[in-house]
Amino acid sequence: MKIDKIVFEFLVQLAQNNNREWYHANKSFYDEARQAFVDFTEEFIKISGKVDPTIGAPDTKSCIYRIARDTRFSADKTPYKDHFGCYAALGGRKSRMPGYYFSAMADSAIMGGGCYCFTPDELRKIRAEICAFPEEIVAAVENPQFQKRMTLWGSTLKTFPKGFDSGFEGDKYLKYRELASMTTYTAEQCQSENFGEILLEDLQIALPLNQFLTRALTSDEPEITL
Repeated sequence: MKIDKIVFEFLVQLAQNNNREWYHANKSFYDEARQAFVDFTEEFIKISGKVDPTIGAPDTKSCIYRIARDTRFSADKTPYKDHFGCYAALGGRKSRMPGYYFSAMADSAIMGGGCYCFTPDELRKIRAEICAFPEEIVAAVENPQFQKRMTLWGSTLKTFPKGFDSGFEGDKYLKYRELASMTTYTAEQCQSENFGEILLEDLQIALPLNQFLTRALTSDEPEITL
């Protein structure tokens, strides 16, 4: 399992020619590169599903993001994204559930787990879960493997959220407005024959955080002392 070099070759060229004229003149180049990423995504969904069966078997097309940017409300009018991306999750890229994200860029790639952009209700459930099971969130993101391979990503509040007690190990995670894990690869790693093994190991490292978040969002909200 690896990513075909044409994916990176296209993205290198796109970075230098991010305009509609070049894109349309090189549509066949894009189509070939996109198909290579579709092929990779199919394998990524399969391996993610073996590690975390809760994501089910989403349709590949539903997991891949469009390369065209929505520039209607952006000062940056660059028409295309600088990467190919997919999200392996129950329901695909539009899912509200924890899943596994992968993005290939011109010279590198990112794999991540967890969630971002929580609704207020989702955030309350996750914070309640942290209060009820603080040792589990600590174990998920502070174990040696996670610390070595992953970065915990998410914006944070300056103070503890109202209505939640602090003063316990792991209380700092109450301040997070998103909880996502992230690791990076070089383009050379992605094209290597053992990339599937590397990816499998990192998905297993990301799994405990996803399991914690999935339970928080799908189970009855635990009682907490306010």
